[in-house]
Amino acid sequence: MNRFLAVLASFAGLALVALGITACSPLAFFDAIGPRDDGGRLSLKNAAFGSDPRQRLDVFTPVAATGSAPVLVFFYGGSWKNGAKEDYAFVGQALAAQGFVTVLPDYRLYPEVKFPDFLDDGAQAIAWVEANIAAYGGDPRRIVLAGHSAGAYNAVMLGLDPRYLRRAGVDPRAVRAVAGLSGPYDFLPLDAGTATEVFGQASDKPATQPITFAGPRSPPAFLASGDGDTIVRPSNTRNLAARLREARVPVQERIYPGLDHSDTLLALSVTFRSKAPELAEMAAFLRQQAGERPQQARMLAN
Repeated sequence: MNRFLAVLASFAGLALVALGITACSPLAFFDAIGPRDDGGRLSLKNAAFGSDPRQRLDVFTPVAATGSAPVLVFFYGGSWKNGAKEDYAFVGQALAAQGFVTVLPDYRLYPEVKFPDFLDDGAQAIAWVEANIAAYGGDPRRIVLAGHSAGAYNAVMLGLDPRYLRRAGVDPRAVRAVAGLSGPYDFLPLDAGTATEVFGQASDKPATQPITFAGPRSPPAFLASGDGDTIVRPSNTRNLAARLREARVPVQERIYPGLDHSDTLLALSVTFRSKAPELAEMAAFLRQQAGERPQQARMLAN
């Protein structure tokens, strides 16, 4: 938890006691009271993409949408242990205001599941998008994935390793691009904490790493981190960006000065957008890659 969230937690606790409310995280409180982008709105709540209660998603749409819009599926972080889509409505509205029909899925968490079950959940959410998003103004032929922290891992892994999408009945070429904010992509050997709990049982450890699957058929990537991140080292971003460039995949790499791990999420909000031009840069990259014609490299069948 960075300095902002620590202060916010204290403030939130006092305010919630005054209101008689106790079960609320600092991020949920921030999401509830912070200003939102007027250009996006919630259009669908708690759509089921599977039978588990955690397999639900929300859809945010641009207010000024004309025709079919590109679709952005955003995965939140939380060390694969925590998180709820309800705490990220500010992200959904921010991305919808940038012109994307935006989908925020929940997914099953540790200890209920371990690697790779949460990836299968993400793939099933994308299968739902392909089948249903046209009804909300989205173009199922123009899907991009994004996420923060553990959610960045999910988004990038789903884009780079085609097995999960194929298992869900989705052609991996449907994903035009990925964006990762402060994500872990190259973290072997596993540490003794969360990584070992979530990934330690995998018999093929390199197969848990997004960087293993970076190659010429990978989707274009926007990869960003803060130079003050001590939770997920910026070397994860640098290493994956370098591997993709070696494969001649389009990459936009950003290491924002002065930002820590939480800042790259908070910079998407109206309140903290002045921290870095992250939202504008990521949205511009993803819009370009989600153009009408797929990248030629993505047209090659695996």
